[in-house]
Amino acid sequence: MTVHFIGAGPGAADLITVRGRDLIAACPVCLHAGSIVSPELLQYCPAGARVVDTAPLSLDEIEAEYVAAHEAGKDVARLHSGDLSVWSAVAEQIRRLERLGIPYTLTPGVPSFAAAAAALGRELTIPEVAQSLVLTRVSGRASKMPAGETLKNFGATGATLAIHLAIHAIHDIVEQLTPLYGADCPVAVVFRASWPDERIVRGTLDDIEAKLAADPIERTAIVFVGRGLGAEDFRESSLYDAYYQRRFRGRDTL
Repeated sequence: MTVHFIGAGPGAADLITVRGRDLIAACPVCLHAGSIVSPELLQYCPAGARVVDTAPLSLDEIEAEYVAAHEAGKDVARLHSGDLSVWSAVAEQIRRLERLGIPYTLTPGVPSFAAAAAALGRELTIPEVAQSLVLTRVSGRASKMPAGETLKNFGATGATLAIHLAIHAIHDIVEQLTPLYGADCPVAVVFRASWPDERIVRGTLDDIEAKLAADPIERTAIVFVGRGLGAEDFRESSLYDAYYQRRFRGRDTL
């Protein structure tokens, strides 16, 4: 028996990996975070599967589901939104499984920031404008931010910021980042990327608060801040330059 943690992707049921889909289809037990995982993914569960929405459960109750499945010899598909590597609460579950001696695997998924970038139609790294992306959030009820991980510290680098779980703190974001990026710095807010009700609000640090006040978004959004979001007149990468020889180019320069 194995617990298979699966990154369920950002929302759309077809934005799950083939491996993830096949694992769901092979597991007689499926635990899913019903509040943030698309219910359409449950169509991949086998007939007669035990399907449990973990949204109202405590960690102890989720552990009890793993123990019961382990005792019955039934594999578990455990679905988490986006990708497992960030803000998935997988680490605390793994710690308990290891203590119990229950095997597990991790299957990555499409992260929400990638789906949001696709919705914007933007590459987030632009030659000589922005070559770093910071995935971060603000302190909340679930967990506090470490002392050194602040918007001011990250903003001082000039990198593109993808600020998760922070739409409620848009005023603080604007206040802290305007001195670092400038009032005219582009901002994009993507609500529920890849879901049917996906929505995008674009603006600048100067006007994004007013735009969101007129068209409110309360949760499940990513706030992007950075010069690369609006860059148009930028230098092309040397990657496909005719004069750029690289190991796999396999041809003479012009």
